[in-house]
Amino acid sequence: MGKGEFGSAGHLATRFFVALWPGGPSASGEAWALGNLLPGEQELWHRMSGPDRRHGVAVARRAEKDLASTGSPVPREVLAAALLHDVGKVESGLGTFARVGVTLAALVAGRERLASFPNGGTPSGLRRRAALYLTHDKVGARLLREAGSEGLTATWAEEHHLPSDAWTLDGRVAGALKAADGD
Repeated sequence: MGKGEFGSAGHLATRFFVALWPGGPSASGEAWALGNLLPGEQELWHRMSGPDRRHGVAVARRAEKDLASTGSPVPREVLAAALLHDVGKVESGLGTFARVGVTLAALVAGRERLASFPNGGTPSGLRRRAALYLTHDKVGARLLREAGSEGLTATWAEEHHLPSDAWTLDGRVAGALKAADGD
């Protein structure tokens, strides 16, 4: 398993156990998040599962703390990038246990193999949902662009699983976002 593809085993285990706890972020966390999102981004935010929204708030708070240490205010689009980096997962419609199964299958069979289809075919059913989950970075970037997000927000959704040498964002910002995600 490449660390850039799925995150470390510790990250995955932590995400699994956190995802078992129902509900979204605290009321204050939810209000803070919504205050940092554009109207179209808010619509996407509401589509995310409670555990994914809690994760987004935690990532955004950690990134904000790191980036604010420079003495400059953290731009809204950076916070939105942290809050919505996993928004593409909404298209798959998979719950926690199905996500675990797809991730394990991808570790064994390969992410590219499970996420692509011969002859450009269009999969259906669980195979389609698995492919959407495994490509949530690209799906999320598309959703964010369609929602009117700023370039940085959509770009981070697309690049958050790439190795640092492939990032197109400012290295300090991308590094803080990646570190805050815990991958």
